[in-house]
Amino acid sequence: MLLMIWVFACVVFLLILNSYVPHIKGKVGEGRVQLWVNQQLNPNIYHLINHITLPTSGHGSTQIDHILVSVYGVFVIETKNMTGWIFGSEYDKTWTQTIYKRKQKFQNPMHQNYGHIKALERVLELNESQLHSVIAFVGDCNIKTKLPANVTQGLDCIRYIKSKTRRVLSQQQVAQAIKKIEELQLPRSRRTDKDHKRYVRHRRYIKELRDAERKSESRRRY
Repeated sequence: MLLMIWVFACVVFLLILNSYVPHIKGKVGEGRVQLWVNQQLNPNIYHLINHITLPTSGHGSTQIDHILVSVYGVFVIETKNMTGWIFGSEYDKTWTQTIYKRKQKFQNPMHQNYGHIKALERVLELNESQLHSVIAFVGDCNIKTKLPANVTQGLDCIRYIKSKTRRVLSQQQVAQAIKKIEELQLPRSRRTDKDHKRYVRHRRYIKELRDAERKSESRRRY
C-alpha cells in the first residue's frame, strides 16, 4: 500500500514538473539574453525592458520577451531556448526541432515576432524601418537551414544589434517610446500571464475551426 502511494506521488510530481519545464526553460533563455545585453551593450544607449505584455485590439494581448530601445531603433527580441537541430525557412508557418529521431513542430518565431512588431508600431506610432526583429536561439541547438541575419545563435544576437548603426530615432523619441511602453504594459503577474495564455489558446481554437471549415468547403466543391 505504501509503495503504491509512493509511486502515485512520484507520478503526480513528475506530471507537475513536466508542465513547468517549458516555462522554466523559457525563463532561463530570457535570463541569458538579459545578461548578455547588460554585459555587452552600453546602458546609456540601449534601454532594456523585459517580459512585456501589451494590450491589443479586441481585448487581447501580446507578450514580448525583450524590448531594447535606442537611437538605432527599437529591437524586439524573441528568445528560443532549444536543443537539437532546427529546420525551417522564413516563409514556413512552422519550424521543426529534431532531437535524434524525435521531431517536434513549433511556430515560426519570425512570424511570431512579426505580430509583436506590428503591435509596437501601433502603440509607439513608429514605422517599420524604426523597429528591428531579432530571433535569439540561446540553447545548445544547431540551425540547419539558411535563414536571415536576424535569426541568431548565442552572442550573435548582440553582434546583430550592434550592426545597426544608422540613427532612426531622436533622443526625444527614445524617451517617449520608453514612457509609452512602461505606461501601457500590463502588470507583471501570474494573472496577466494566465489571461494571455487563455487568449492565445482561444485564438488558436478559432483558427483551427476556420481551417477545418475551409477544408470542408474545399471538399464539397470537388
